[in-house]
Formats: sequence, C-alpha cells, structure tokens
Amino acid sequence: MTSPEDRTFVEEARRAKLPLLAGLGVRPFAYRYDRSHTAAGALAAFHDSIGDHGPEVAVAGRLVALRLQGKTAFGHLEDVSGRIQVYLRRDLLEGRYDLVKLLDLGDHIGVRGQLFRTRAGEITVRASALELLAKSLRPLPLGKSRSEEGETTTFGGLSDPEVRFRQRYADLAVHPEVRTLFRLRAKAIAYLRRFLDERDFLEVETPILQPLYGGAAARPFITQHNALDMPLYLRIADELYLKRLVVGGLERVYEIGHDFRNEGMDRTHNPEFTMLECYQAYADYQDIMALTEAMVAGVFEHCCGSMIVRRSGVTLDFTPPWPRIRFLDAVQRWAQLDLTSATERALRDVLVDAGEDPEATQQLAGGKLQDEVFKVFVEPKLVQPTFIVDYPKPLSPLAKEHREDPALTERFELFVMGREIANAFSELNDPDDQRRRFEDQARQRAAGDEEAQLFDADYIRALEYGMPPTGGLGLGVDRLMMLLADQPSIRDVILFPAMRPEA
Repeated sequence: MTSPEDRTFVEEARRAKLPLLAGLGVRPFAYRYDRSHTAAGALAAFHDSIGDHGPEVAVAGRLVALRLQGKTAFGHLEDVSGRIQVYLRRDLLEGRYDLVKLLDLGDHIGVRGQLFRTRAGEITVRASALELLAKSLRPLPLGKSRSEEGETTTFGGLSDPEVRFRQRYADLAVHPEVRTLFRLRAKAIAYLRRFLDERDFLEVETPILQPLYGGAAARPFITQHNALDMPLYLRIADELYLKRLVVGGLERVYEIGHDFRNEGMDRTHNPEFTMLECYQAYADYQDIMALTEAMVAGVFEHCCGSMIVRRSGVTLDFTPPWPRIRFLDAVQRWAQLDLTSATERALRDVLVDAGEDPEATQQLAGGKLQDEVFKVFVEPKLVQPTFIVDYPKPLSPLAKEHREDPALTERFELFVMGREIANAFSELNDPDDQRRRFEDQARQRAAGDEEAQLFDADYIRALEYGMPPTGGLGLGVDRLMMLLADQPSIRDVILFPAMRPEA
C-alpha cells in the first residue's frame, strides 16, 4: 500500500482529477450500471445489413485505450468477454464530453449508444451517454504493443513473476491469457465433479480443523481453539474422514477441497493446495486405476479437445490404457537395485554416487530411503502417463497388504512429466492391522520422524464397526492444472499462492 508521501507523479495527477470530477457532478465510484450487452454480445448484435444505425447497446468495462482528437475520441473498453471500440463525440454527449478529458486508462466506464462500423471496418459504439463507474487511481502496468508482419508483440508492463503472483488482481487485469487460464481451471474442476456425479459419487464436506491430523506423511499447521482450550490442526488430507463415511454407509463419496501442509515451497508444492479425494466401496486399487485413467483422459479431451497434447516441448498421449510398472521393477530397471535384498548402506551409496548430499542421505532409513531412491532414479524417467503399482509396505501405512505378497501393498501412483499426479490404495479395512501400523508410525515418530502418522483411536473404532472393501484416490488438482495449462510452476495455476511478506 502506497502512503501519500510515496505516490508517483502519475498517481498524484490522477487524484488531482477527483475534485474536477466533483465539479462536474460526477461520482468517481458509482453504485451500479445497467449493462445490456457484454463486449462480445454487442459485437455479435451488429450485422452489416443494418447499415449505419445498428441496435442500441449499453456496455461497461475497463478503458484500455483512449485517443483524443479535439472534439472526438476513440477508445477501447474491455470486459470479461473481450474488447469493443467506443466513439465519443462532443455534440452527442450532451455536456458530458468534459468527462472524457478526465478519463485515464484503467477507469471503469459505461457507454450507451448505437452500433456502427467505422471506415476502418471496426464495429464501434457511437456514444450517446457516458458514465464513470470507478476511477483508477493507480495506473495499471499495461505495457506497450507493437504489430509487425501480422504479429503483435507486447513489451514492458507486468512481467516480474513475483509481482504477478503477489498482485494477482493486476496480473488478471492486464493479461487476458491469465484470465483464460483460470477459466480453464474452473472448467476442469466442473468436469471432474460431473464425472464423479455421473457415477453416483456423493460430494461431501469434511472438517478442515481437526483434533488429529492424518491421511498423509506431512507436518501440519497448528492453531488454537480458545473456547475449547485445545490445539487443532489444519487437515493434511481428507482421507480418514471420508473413509468414516464409507463405514457409515455412504458407499461412494468425494471431496474437492483445500489441504494444508507445513512444508517447503517449490515449483510443485504450495502449503495450501487443492485435492480431489474419492472412495468407492466394494472396489480395489485396480478399479480405481481404471476410474483414474478414464477421468484424467476425459478431462484432457474435454478441456483441450484431444487426449494427445504438446507440453513443454513433449508430446503426451493420455489415450488409455497407460503403462503399469511395479515399484520394485522400476527401481531395478533405472537404479540397478533389488530392493528385496539391497542393504540400507547400498541404497545410501547409490544416492551419494548420484550426487545427493551424503549427510542428508545418512539421515534416511526404511521407507524414506527407498522413496528417495525412487525419486532420484525413477521419477525423471516417467514422462508419459504411467502407473507405478505395488509399493513396499513401509511406504504405505494406510494401504491394504498385497494379496499375493505380504511385503507389498496394493497401491498405485500416477506420474506424468516426472511428477506425481495421483495416489491410490486398496484401503486397509482390518482394524487390528491398522492399529499395528499406527503403533509402528508412533515408534517412528518417537524416533524423530515428524511426518509419521498420529495414532487415531476414533478411526480404529470406526473400522471396528466394519468398513467394506474400498478403493480410494487422491488427485492433485493443481498439478493436473499445470499439465492442462502447460505451466511450469504451481504458483501459475493458483490464484493467490503463498508468498513471503513484502518488505
């Protein structure tokens, strides 16, 4: 926020127009405006067969261009649908032309008048009435445009990513492509919701503030409930509450909502993020794999018009079926390691040989060590949509033991472009087995693992009432959007990503 002492010359010049507007009897910030057409709607309403006297329209939006020419002016007004030209002439505005001289780029205005086509061929509103709807006291960083050989190049303006993310309102105002991106996000989420609704899944809402957190290996954000005098945690996953609902007889449930993890930030991690979680009774991870494949392929076809897309210079093919590779086979193939016999020292050695920090590697053990080997050697190889299946049990405290190999679990993860997009299990529904795994997690926590699961006695009690065989899925909506919109950072697809405080 700029203090009066820090205002620029341009900002002061804009504020100097406020008393001049008052002298004209013009409110700088209106209450409402009766708009009859969007810009696109007005353009569609004109037909050349009408001649020079087209229909009357009332349009409203932000002034993004203005050219004064004595007693006339041309401008461009932009709204959510696009741009339309307006023609302002002194003798038609009945004493309001003085207002035109007090307009600035970025002002919101309303214009009423007949449509016509100019000699240059542009459909335009011939203004018979003009209203100022909101004065822009700070100039938008619109940049400059130059057209050469049919191509338009914009330079200057708002280009610093840090400023764009921090001032998303300005980013949206000056970059139509960013508005398009977030409309794409809404379209994708609507498709995901419709896909599940059509398959008889029930959308539900579970607590964000929880007395115990669980469902993932992550550190939580902690807050305090003053009335109850107790700590609460922002949820790190929806999983345990959704499975309680399956116990209660809601056989197919899903939630699209925000989770929160108190972890580092990078191009694929934001502390607040959007997840889709769904659970289906009487299904296993193979059923959920088929569901995931259909849903993700469908959202690409719906949003992009094809299951084959070009992203970051790579052609990705989402046409089912996708490859399925066992976790152990993937590590054997790309790390040249047999996890069934390799010692922890051998795992650390290959990580150090690959350039990982020896001291950090020495702190890893068990499932975390296996997971690190997978991240370093396998994940970069998983470019095309690929399911990695059958994870070792230490990596999956909530997944059901594999029916053919007790050392593994029935779990899969979906990877695209080297990034995990989804995670799914045949859900563990044996309360005694779940109790033993919670107890093992408690021992890991006591040994210093801050991300180990807490012991959730109420969840054990729920399982003791009986949960049917269930398949569950967690899909990272933000990472999916990075693929859909071909964006390199999670911050590009979140309207208000986490940022350090301004100085």
